[in-house]
Amino acid sequence: MPTNELHDPATTRPQPVFATTRWSEVLAAGQECSAHSQEALAHLCESYWYPLYAFVRRRGLSPEDAQDSTQEFFSRLLAGNWLRDADRGKGRFRTFLLTALTRFLANEWDRVHAQKRGGGTVPLPLDTELAETRYQSDTKYEIPPDRFYDRQWAMTLLDRALKRLEAERQRLGKDAEFAALSSALTLDRGDIPYAMLAAQLGVSEPAARMAVHRLRKRFRQIFREEIARTVAEPNEVEAEIRHLVAALAG
Repeated sequence: MPTNELHDPATTRPQPVFATTRWSEVLAAGQECSAHSQEALAHLCESYWYPLYAFVRRRGLSPEDAQDSTQEFFSRLLAGNWLRDADRGKGRFRTFLLTALTRFLANEWDRVHAQKRGGGTVPLPLDTELAETRYQSDTKYEIPPDRFYDRQWAMTLLDRALKRLEAERQRLGKDAEFAALSSALTLDRGDIPYAMLAAQLGVSEPAARMAVHRLRKRFRQIFREEIARTVAEPNEVEAEIRHLVAALAG
């Protein structure tokens, strides 16, 4: 979907958020550093680890060193009390992870790198081979590591939103409709081939237009919900959407 349509005030009114771990809940629980808060943090990290790997690679580390540093970072993060240092006033999960990783690379990586590779624990099942393939496909973007990180974060959220939308359509028995219309999510409105889509679905063109409109609207809602999971307060959602849309556009 064009980035200028992802933040549409007419379609971003608060929606029921899909039941899952949210950063606000992790922050609240993290003050006690309980097993529950650590498990919740691990769940979030497993969902959003790729942008960190991409950031480390953009900083110049080799694939092997990027894999080691990312794994070791998560090992330290999940074993320690880092949540107590999280500033609820600046409570975006995206910012928390990047700040923590940057601190780790500055203070710990040289010492960790001197140790035997692979000697530490593996806290998260990271598919670093797939991550490297994805990273290589993104190297055309000549932007600094922090901006590259934000772009990858936004792309991860879009991918999660798309997968949720597809699963939702499947549950409703609309697999064929989603397969036909999903390409319209990434096109400008003027480029959507409504007549062709109508023929594929066996419906009228006005019906196809309505189906595309509803699908795109639902996609924007889900994208908003995914972002809402990564901020500490509801009033931070709009600013985060604007930031990520700008990262995609840039």
